[in-house]
Amino acid sequence: MSVPPPTDWAGLYHAYGRATDVPEQLAALSTTDPAVRRAAGSALSGSVCHQGTRWPASAPVVPALVALVDIPSTPDRDTVLHLLHAVAIGNLRDDELPFHPERAFAEADRVRPADEGAVLRVLFEEEEPDVDAVADVADAVALRWAAEAYRAAERHTASFLTWLRDPDPAVVTLAAALLVWFAPVPGLSGALAAVPCDTADARASANLALAHLPGTLGSEESVALTACLASQHEAVRVTAAVALARRQATALPDAALSVLVHADAVEVTGAVRGWDRPLRGHVAVALRHLGL
Repeated sequence: MSVPPPTDWAGLYHAYGRATDVPEQLAALSTTDPAVRRAAGSALSGSVCHQGTRWPASAPVVPALVALVDIPSTPDRDTVLHLLHAVAIGNLRDDELPFHPERAFAEADRVRPADEGAVLRVLFEEEEPDVDAVADVADAVALRWAAEAYRAAERHTASFLTWLRDPDPAVVTLAAALLVWFAPVPGLSGALAAVPCDTADARASANLALAHLPGTLGSEESVALTACLASQHEAVRVTAAVALARRQATALPDAALSVLVHADAVEVTGAVRGWDRPLRGHVAVALRHLGL
């Protein structure tokens, strides 16, 4: 296997200019000093996914973040995974699932290198930038950078799948929430079904991921979700009922309907880490799917 060439960070831009500071910040994510790690994560978040906007330096950050999560000794791997989600997905919310990248990034395909160069020149090189000169292509160029970051992450979905078996429940929780933004990886449904029920956030996130996958449930997934209906954890029960309602509406167990109706009646509170909508929102979608 050939070794990829080193990234020319000085030739790339993020929200604040040349990306020469990115390698040091990436390295700082694995230091033993929590304050240094927090500062590095904050700096990266502000520069390569500033308010959801991605930049030329965003996509090259993705492999480094994946590598950090892949290493069990990396501190705060869930924080790194949260940053990876932000770089790959931006500020898209989970009410936009299922996600269709070919549709979402269609306008990015019309961007020419000259358009990108003009936008960067106006933003970072001209003393008196003429923003109006690039107004007609600026949005498409930003979409192009978002598409590049997304596709960079897409190349690592096999790694994301292995994180569903990680001993750290926080990593499992966020991995499940990330995987649903990409085309299903072979073995994904089974891996989500196998997440243990005794890790509440991880199991709830896996349930929501199963809810958003295409097609009907297989027997393995259906059995796992049905078992979750008896969980002592409210979020696990509710998300399992949501998944069953969305994927198995015509054969919905009575217990699942009872969980949904009760959750709606008491206006269930809380949310699952990695997901934008609160539990109440997921319940409302499931009930609408059932025609209730």
